[in-house]
Amino acid sequence: MSRILVPCHVKGTVALQVGDVRTSQGRPGVLVIDVTFPSVAPFELQEITFKNYYTAFLSIRVRQHTSAHTPAKWVTCLRDYCLMPDPHSEEGAQEYISLFKHQMLCDMARVLELRLILRQPSPLWLSFTVEELQIYQQGPKSPSMTFPKWLSHPVPCEQPALLCEGLPDPSRVSSEVQQMWALTEMIRASHTSARIGRFDVDGCYDLNLLSYT
Repeated sequence: MSRILVPCHVKGTVALQVGDVRTSQGRPGVLVIDVTFPSVAPFELQEITFKNYYTAFLSIRVRQHTSAHTPAKWVTCLRDYCLMPDPHSEEGAQEYISLFKHQMLCDMARVLELRLILRQPSPLWLSFTVEELQIYQQGPKSPSMTFPKWLSHPVPCEQPALLCEGLPDPSRVSSEVQQMWALTEMIRASHTSARIGRFDVDGCYDLNLLSYT
């Protein structure tokens, strides 16, 4: 599926003085980054990509257009997504991340604004943020391919001109499959023919009838 980069404006980081640890003005536990789309109409968000920089958990809220008579509302679409398995170690601290719309908790249609809420509970890191933020919307869908109807009866224009040796005739596949199914059911229903050691050919014998003295 194709995607199209959406031009956006990333506002400055705002530090919130709340978090999991005691924070000071220079080392906040929670940051907020707002993203606006001034030159784009409400769109369906397809993917978010960025490079992490020591952010442990990420939440995302979107402001969506509802209707002309209803004000746009904020909705939480991602809550405490883990970017660093252990906030006290550097694993995942500087990885490239891609988040897709199917990972979100809500519908990502008619997006007007985006808000990233970054959280780092560990006091080990002096700063944290996300870099190289890019937003994508869904591009035009590719035309679907048409295949011959092998299990039905294709029209003449769909039939191949020359069938290679060993390939089934598309006009006979359906009937042959039905015959195989009927034969299988007949064998299952016949307990005598399914008996171990039973031979139905003249001159052969049934191993179950042999006795040893």
